Amino acid sequence: MTVTDASRADNVGAQQRRSAPAKPPLIGKKVAAVLANIGVLAVAAVFIIPLLWVILASFNRTAGLTVSIPDHWTLDNFRAVMTPETTYRPVLNGVVLCGGAAFLTIVCATLAAYPLSRSNLRYKRPFLLTILFSTGLPITAIMVPVYGLFVQLNLIDTISGTMLFMATTGLPFAIWLMKNFMDSVPVSLEEAAWTDGASRMKTLWYVILPLMWPGISVVAIFTFVGMWGNFFVPFVLLLSPDRLPASVSIYTFFSQYGEVQFGQLAAYSMLYSLPVVVLFLILSRKLGGAFALGGAIKG
Repeated sequence: MTVTDASRADNVGAQQRRSAPAKPPLIGKKVAAVLANIGVLAVAAVFIIPLLWVILASFNRTAGLTVSIPDHWTLDNFRAVMTPETTYRPVLNGVVLCGGAAFLTIVCATLAAYPLSRSNLRYKRPFLLTILFSTGLPITAIMVPVYGLFVQLNLIDTISGTMLFMATTGLPFAIWLMKNFMDSVPVSLEEAAWTDGASRMKTLWYVILPLMWPGISVVAIFTFVGMWGNFFVPFVLLLSPDRLPASVSIYTFFSQYGEVQFGQLAAYSMLYSLPVVVLFLILSRKLGGAFALGGAIKG
């Protein structure tokens, strides 16, 4: 190697050292990690503290707005709210109303997502954008015309009419989710079924849906939880007290003079959350699954 080549190599090495980014100091990394952990703990506290209050207050006869351990643990709050008028009938109404609406939403979303996922429709993109716009439309903006329509059709104070409307409100988001999950199923599986003489509906029922159970479970949970916590729609469309769901009957714990039985309210909240927890536990096995596509065509 000549002197010129050596000096050129030194210059290149010096330029690379100057252009290389400076490594952050070790102390800076530790500070960033500590700040990130503090932020995560703060966010966790925002969610955990209200849940902790509900659990502790439900067993406290003199519960207030502060989080405190009960002096004497008692089940009196649960005994007070576990009556047919307070809990049993509203929870049953909510399960029938939200369960039926969620079932209708999943069925309609599946039938709507199939052509959107598999066919090259001319107006597919404008239709999808319309659905996306519908997901951001506030429910309060359409309740007045919906109420007038329900009066004209004699659907006010009916479980079936409210169920249909709630299914309609959950349909846009369910269609988007269902289409994304359906896009993950290869078309080659359907083509193999068509070769064996299966129709499109049989292909959807026997090929696509069994592979989409994780996605269907996600849509079912999101749809049911959104409807289970819906207060405004049943409050407007249902008038009879014996038809109100649990999301509306919880309003009875707040009196007109501001006196609230916080212990009974917390106990009712615990019972109110049980259907959602049970649904999640039932579908949790499906959520952990994956699309079993390996070797589906071979053999």
